[in-house]
Amino acid sequence: MRVLLLCLIGLTAASASPAAAQMKLSPKAAQGSSETRYFTSIDGLMDGNADVILKETRQGKTVTAAVLDVCYPAEKGSERRDRFVANLAVNGQNLTGTTQSQGDKLPVTVKLVRKPTGDGFEFKGQIGVGQTVTEVSSSDNSDLSEQEFNDGRATDDNINAAPKAFTEVSPESIAVRVKLEAVLDFLRSLRGQPAEVSLSSLSVSCDALRAGEQTITLSVDPDRAAALIARAKSWPGVVAAGWTAGIVDMERAIRFPAADWRDGDRLNRDKLASSIAAVVAKAMSAKVSSSQWSENTGKLKLTLKRPSRVYPALELTDTIEVDALVSSDRPGASDRLMLWVGAPSVTTADEAAGPQLHLADASAGDEEGAQEDDNGTVDALAKEFKGQRWDADKSAWK
Repeated sequence: MRVLLLCLIGLTAASASPAAAQMKLSPKAAQGSSETRYFTSIDGLMDGNADVILKETRQGKTVTAAVLDVCYPAEKGSERRDRFVANLAVNGQNLTGTTQSQGDKLPVTVKLVRKPTGDGFEFKGQIGVGQTVTEVSSSDNSDLSEQEFNDGRATDDNINAAPKAFTEVSPESIAVRVKLEAVLDFLRSLRGQPAEVSLSSLSVSCDALRAGEQTITLSVDPDRAAALIARAKSWPGVVAAGWTAGIVDMERAIRFPAADWRDGDRLNRDKLASSIAAVVAKAMSAKVSSSQWSENTGKLKLTLKRPSRVYPALELTDTIEVDALVSSDRPGASDRLMLWVGAPSVTTADEAAGPQLHLADASAGDEEGAQEDDNGTVDALAKEFKGQRWDADKSAWK
């Protein structure tokens, strides 16, 4: 019995010893595991206009590797961006490295000293790009976890290749995401095409430089949008193409039966322009001066005139401009059309024969100040076209 008891004790000790050893080792393993942390600002770089990401790999509190990613204006006051990514050597508190900028191919040198300061970190040193050297003195910097960093950098270009309806995207607005090396050729392919390229989308943002892809936005006649999207998808370097947000605001849109407003598969634009203009003119107490459909975007521009109410005795004239857009209510075949009408823009001038009074309107440069109440134009159009208004609370036509 004594021998058997000793054997059982020995077996129990043998089976328990690996677990005990593992429990002792696990804290050391955790201490030796690596962690990635990020800094997303370092004060003073490029006159405060630099977009900075410093990525550190740490074991405990010790930095084992670091990468500095800086995006900045290529020239002072310029919209064009350049970027460099430097792998930094770590020597205690010193972070150093050299590289070349991506766009202008300028030599880059980085010499930084990193010091913990309570709950934050301090960076001092120099960063040289070409002949320009920036002194770095940045205190009280906090770091982010990888999850926090990724959550903060998430972006959505809102490209929808197959929307069910034009309620969250606009029928005339399309976006094309293209690899940076293919953007120039893609833009050249649009020369002479009946479409308008958004000037702001030509600027290559820091996010685009880092992603290696740029999103170009265009306005096109809704009748041609699907064909342009299909063509864009086949272009070399294009990653995605589809509809996106544009001018259509659902609060100013109506949906109505298409049958009376089409000649076969095409819109009867003369009839549409005449009816829209008549309703707007009545609502605004004005007379139609001109109406014109844009060949590029399919927008209808109405110009109306009326006597100004500002100072009746002077007999000044208000010129009212209103944009409108008519399209199918969804991609592909539909028996419904959607009409959007923009808020009116009003300017006042002296158009009398002979010497004229020169007027300056301080609100003309203010988008809100240049617009006025449309006197129920959208409701009047809904009545004229036997249409539906959009219910924002229910996200449905009412």
